Amino acid sequence: MTDTAAFDLTIRNGRVSTANDTFHADIGVRDGVIVALGQGLPPGARDIDAAGRWVLPGGIDSHCHVEQLSGMGIMCADDFYSATVSAAFGGTTTIIPFAAQHRGNALPEVVADYARRAEEKAVIDYGFHLILSDPTEQALKHDLPELIKNGITSFKVFMTYDRLKLDDYQLLDVLEVADREGALVMVHAENNDMIRWVARRLAERGMTAPKYHAVAHTPLAESEATNRAVTLARMMDVPILIVHVAGLEAVRVVHSSQALGLPIHAESCPQYLFLTADDIDAPGLEGAKFCCSPPPRDAASQEAVWQGLIDGTLQIYSSDHAPYRFDASGKLPKGDATTFKDVANGVPGLEVRMPLLFSEGVLGGRISIERFVALTAANHARTYGLYPQKGTIAVGADADIAIWNPEREVTISTSMLHDNVGYTPYEGRTVRGWPEVVISRGRIAIENGQLHVERGSGRFVKRGTPEPVLRQRLTGNPNALVRKYFSADSAA
Repeated sequence: MTDTAAFDLTIRNGRVSTANDTFHADIGVRDGVIVALGQGLPPGARDIDAAGRWVLPGGIDSHCHVEQLSGMGIMCADDFYSATVSAAFGGTTTIIPFAAQHRGNALPEVVADYARRAEEKAVIDYGFHLILSDPTEQALKHDLPELIKNGITSFKVFMTYDRLKLDDYQLLDVLEVADREGALVMVHAENNDMIRWVARRLAERGMTAPKYHAVAHTPLAESEATNRAVTLARMMDVPILIVHVAGLEAVRVVHSSQALGLPIHAESCPQYLFLTADDIDAPGLEGAKFCCSPPPRDAASQEAVWQGLIDGTLQIYSSDHAPYRFDASGKLPKGDATTFKDVANGVPGLEVRMPLLFSEGVLGGRISIERFVALTAANHARTYGLYPQKGTIAVGADADIAIWNPEREVTISTSMLHDNVGYTPYEGRTVRGWPEVVISRGRIAIENGQLHVERGSGRFVKRGTPEPVLRQRLTGNPNALVRKYFSADSAA
């Protein structure tokens, strides 16, 4: 279309990148959707000249904790308003946080309460994962299938944390339901007993400073649990996604499983590229600011994570934003007497996730701009049933777009961020490249450093069947291991 009135918004003269290609084109938007791509589109009702800028799909952060009660009973510092505002300022236009079930909670009530909070506050679009900690017969046979039909097509399970973890038998039950109903299981893979055993002996010896969190959460606990999760998924011939891969050995487990042709997917996060265990070894309780699980490792693990993101072993780059204030409401529940066992686990990173990778990955020469789009947007959309509505710039896709200035230098500081955490583990780090205009469903969300969308204007996005599940249904082996005994026509 060439009629100016046909477009609510036109973005002209930009360098457009998707996960597959880079090209120069104008973008025409109407009713929140991209309706035209081409050269020489006329100005719309609103016209943006993006000459000298990169025009990229808005980011998707598919692993962030928002307005969620932790397994330790601590509420996140960010609600749906502060979290989505922070996300938008960092170039992210869709988030998928967790509706968290704690033991004794009914899943429909958990989701209804979480949906109400999001609907009232979110400024950008959102979906939900479930955290499943109480896989009762009611949950497995009735609640989960119904929620999956309603567009919540992924859920997270824990192999650690006493109040959240599932045993192997329960994990197999969950994998069976996911396979039958068409959902993807995300796994927090750490060996709980190994961590408990080491932590107890450290505490008995008076080794309670934050730095011992990294000792207790040994890399072996991560690699053992990762291997076990892979083995359980292999037995069931079901795809899984290992979340927040941190260590060299865990990367190798994932890579080896993929080399065998297994449907194992994995993500990593900024803290495993830009922090190490040395950061946790800070004076006093300062190291608590860097405590997350798994913890940052060493330089060799950093390089392994980088390589995994480059070669496709790790397909997704999320923030795992876990916002806890550095006080008694969050990181320091026992004040000065807080030990590493008491510290709320998690670090903030929602707003700086994409700028960190853009600066060090793209402009640092480690990854292409197309790989950046894949890691921060397209692969999230594909993996979690949002593609091609989200995660790309194409006719028919939602107009979720971030216009990046590759020359802008920003020194990260708490004062410039928009979350409610009160500190950033990346304080003082200078990055090059920043999203200056962010568009959510055709609405100008961020421009000139100002927010232009209202509280509650974000929308819930009902997700379809995750791509790994669709792919496995086409390529999986119905006779693999024990599967042949579960078919409807198998002999009694």
